[in-house]
Amino acid sequence: MSGSGAGVWVFRNGVMQLEQPAAVSRKALVYVPTNEVVRSVEALERRLGTLGWERYYENRTIVQLHKRDGGADLITIPRDFASLRSTHMYDVVVKNRDHFKVVDA
Repeated sequence: MSGSGAGVWVFRNGVMQLEQPAAVSRKALVYVPTNEVVRSVEALERRLGTLGWERYYENRTIVQLHKRDGGADLITIPRDFASLRSTHMYDVVVKNRDHFKVVDA
């Protein structure tokens, strides 16, 4: 047998088999008007700023943005962009339809 050795050995029907873990699907947030993949918190804040969002609250781990017009919506994102998950991305998309989309990276 060959391979990287990653996976789980399973005993099935009297035979040992190496099962490979399912591939983890990485997601990317795309700014639709320019088809640009957002790669940093600063870039995301810049794009959201043009749509009327401004920084509302921040601490060591998160940044929150709200609409300048006083709407009740908040977007919370991790300060460390590497910690941005699909749930954060979809939050941005839902609150900014036609401007952002989530794609498989």
